[in-house]
Amino acid sequence: MPKHRVLTEFGMGTSLRRRDYTQAARRAVQDALWRNSINMAELYGFDKSAMILDVEIAVQQPDAVDTKAVAEVFPYGQVSITATTGGLDIPRPEGTGNPTVIANAAISVSFMMERIDV
Repeated sequence: MPKHRVLTEFGMGTSLRRRDYTQAARRAVQDALWRNSINMAELYGFDKSAMILDVEIAVQQPDAVDTKAVAEVFPYGQVSITATTGGLDIPRPEGTGNPTVIANAAISVSFMMERIDV
């Protein structure tokens, strides 16, 4: 049975002062999830544990993202996190201290199911 994507959600998160890429990534995921209330599993007659969640996190320093900590945000589903280069680091106006970190998240929701052509 093939995997079919049925939904993609997007979010943005920040770490204002600590240059915490993981926290910014977690906030981006929360932004994507909490902004929507879509019951995809129920719509297709699946249990929520059947959801396949492929998550891409974009930050300036992807190696600084603890993907396991980001995965803990999800209450259910089969979660896969990938961190990649993107997002923004915004320097402080005075030029000292940590930059503001902006992370972007894209969450693709899929299920293993057959496609029916109508």
